[in-house]
Amino acid sequence: MRSARELMVAYTATIADPDATAALFADDGVIELPYVSSIGRPPRIAGPDEIRAFIVGLLEMVPDFGFDHVEVFIDTPDQAFGEYSVERRTVTGRPFSQLYAGRLVAANGKIQLLRESLDLVRAARAVLPGGVADIPA
Repeated sequence: MRSARELMVAYTATIADPDATAALFADDGVIELPYVSSIGRPPRIAGPDEIRAFIVGLLEMVPDFGFDHVEVFIDTPDQAFGEYSVERRTVTGRPFSQLYAGRLVAANGKIQLLRESLDLVRAARAVLPGGVADIPA
């Protein structure tokens, strides 16, 4: 059975494969992206099917999306906290540069919860047509 750390490493390694990534999550597993709804994305993605669809959408915006420099700072059998970065380009050629922080909760060898934070201003600049100007007030 995979530990939280093993699941975080697997998640970051398989993010470019929507099926493999979605398979890491429990049937009721969730990705939470607090505040990301301000740039038009759902803040909570629940279940492997929605997670797979979310990753497919991400790869449509950033085709070679992948995490670099993965560091796990907190590691218990059922929880892990780490940072991982991405330096790529969107389909429009804009830079997509992020440092993610993720808290992962595992249960029965699957991801129950992955709560990630990222810089929304940088994300808006990369993916919204008008950049930061498109963020609703």
